[in-house]
Amino acid sequence: MSEVLLPLEAAAAPSSAAEFIAGLRLDARSPHTGRPRVVAAMIGAADGRATVDGGASGLGSAADRDVLRELRTACDALLVGPGTLIAEQYATVLDPPQRARRLARGVPAEPLVATITRRGDARLADVPLFAERDLRIQVYTEADPPPDLDRGAELAVHQSPAGSLTPAAALAHLHGARDVQSVLCEGGPSLLHDLIGAGLIDDLILTLAPVLVAGDGRSIVNGELFDPPVRFALDGVLRAVDHLFLHYVPAR
Repeated sequence: MSEVLLPLEAAAAPSSAAEFIAGLRLDARSPHTGRPRVVAAMIGAADGRATVDGGASGLGSAADRDVLRELRTACDALLVGPGTLIAEQYATVLDPPQRARRLARGVPAEPLVATITRRGDARLADVPLFAERDLRIQVYTEADPPPDLDRGAELAVHQSPAGSLTPAAALAHLHGARDVQSVLCEGGPSLLHDLIGAGLIDDLILTLAPVLVAGDGRSIVNGELFDPPVRFALDGVLRAVDHLFLHYVPAR
């Protein structure tokens, strides 16, 4: 029997970004022993490309920004690859109203920002985020000596023996040492590949942008072939003008 094709226009009432993310219940304790719940948020073109002219900003929209800000508001920590921090020149994680909502929940105004830089990329020191004095940053590295990234933020550096630093190890440290119950992975594509390959993604929020980029740029997941392919199940779809927001969970 052929599968039924369903229209995207749903009978349910429209949902805001805040309502969408609140439904994920990211403020609950992690369902896992020894690691946080991990939500990945990525945006990609309709042909799978992750960037336009070297960055993701050309793919986004106001609704995509709202969803990302709400995810940041809900999660205890962000996990961002060093290449993404540098390429996007990260700054100003949240706006004042969102910081106020976090404080009202009894949690720090800003989520902890974590990154894994095995060789200690010194270019991170130029990322504006590292100079924001109200921000907490956790750096995981194998570099000896570790990179000098003290630029004003509340910085903690966790140094691991060579060959031992993995996303799973970083998540376990965030959970055990920093009491992080939920993590938002914002990429980049290589970090997302490693997390998926290790079976560490609980939710994938994929924004599909209505553009075609082509070329040989990076896709939303960048790395060695998954063999067999990793399957996800579609848990929900939302639309804002021409952008689609797809919520996937691991297939059971």
